[in-house]
Amino acid sequence: MDTFAFIIHPIDPKRDVSRKYPLLGKYLSEGQIDFFSTFFPPVYLSQIDGITSQATGKEIKGWLIACPYTPRRMLELPEKMVYHKIVQTGRMAEKLGAKILGLGAFTSVVGDSGITIAQSLRVPVTTGDSYTVAVAVDAIKEAARVMDIPIQSATAAVVGATGTIGKICAELLADAVGELYLIGRRIDALETVREKIEGHSKARLYTSTTMDVLSRAQLILTVTSAVHDVISPEHLQPGSVVCDVARPRDVSAMVAAARDDILVIDGGMVDVPGPVDFHFNFGFPPGKAYACMAETIALALEGRFEDYTLGKDISRARVEEIYAIANKHGFRLSGFRSFEKEVTQETIDIIRRNAAYARQRRQN
Repeated sequence: MDTFAFIIHPIDPKRDVSRKYPLLGKYLSEGQIDFFSTFFPPVYLSQIDGITSQATGKEIKGWLIACPYTPRRMLELPEKMVYHKIVQTGRMAEKLGAKILGLGAFTSVVGDSGITIAQSLRVPVTTGDSYTVAVAVDAIKEAARVMDIPIQSATAAVVGATGTIGKICAELLADAVGELYLIGRRIDALETVREKIEGHSKARLYTSTTMDVLSRAQLILTVTSAVHDVISPEHLQPGSVVCDVARPRDVSAMVAAARDDILVIDGGMVDVPGPVDFHFNFGFPPGKAYACMAETIALALEGRFEDYTLGKDISRARVEEIYAIANKHGFRLSGFRSFEKEVTQETIDIIRRNAAYARQRRQN
């Protein structure tokens, strides 16, 4: 049986540590968890069973393993030290017999986005970012449809447009919308992205280093590597859609509490083919996975045991290839979720009504 492993790590320290160690999560503060994570070894979490290709009937198994570092710790510690801990976790995957290893959340963006880690391991490695891009763009297009936003004439924005995922998301969205704002911290890097896209895109392109321009956007895809949220309620117009691909989140929890007239969705959730059992609660409903995790699984189903998505540049061809592979084996964009909860049709109807009322009040 072909096999894979996937690395996760605590993003919300108290909540995520509680999933494996309830007492530690209950009694330790976030600061204490950050500190002790430095000395904690890699953690075996579970075996994954039941994944079955819809195309071939092939069944595979895998393992969830954890790098103990929190995002804050990964940013505070020397890069070499962080690499060492992730590689140590990867060696656990090798001992388990994994034929390919996926890097989840911050383990995929540290330093050179997986290249050094792959060079230090015998097992091939992928960050899963190619399929993350494909699913994020699919999700925001579907969200536009259910919110009655005509995508061809829509104004969209990509927050984190100079990052590994942001650049290629911007390229794909530029083919679908009327206007696109590229938002990041450095104007020179943003201009480089704009120049690359501009010659063969449908959309009119703009760049910005501030969040103020989000008030002009109906569709927002956000994918920074910030430790804290970067999008707040005052940034958004009524009826807009925000697809948050980042982990930790870019969208403030205040947005959901303060604005009942916008749709915030978590990017990157897909249905996994077969009667899959992860034997561990990582925050998703049964049978569903992050897109980055799904890339690792799809490659194992396809028998593509090779370094796949690594580094800071992702090609459109690679995104399209993994999308086709995943689609073939039965992975599908799942229903919407927002802040760990299902987004129902009733919720969408309420948001649409509230948005119409908010727009009417603005006009008056």
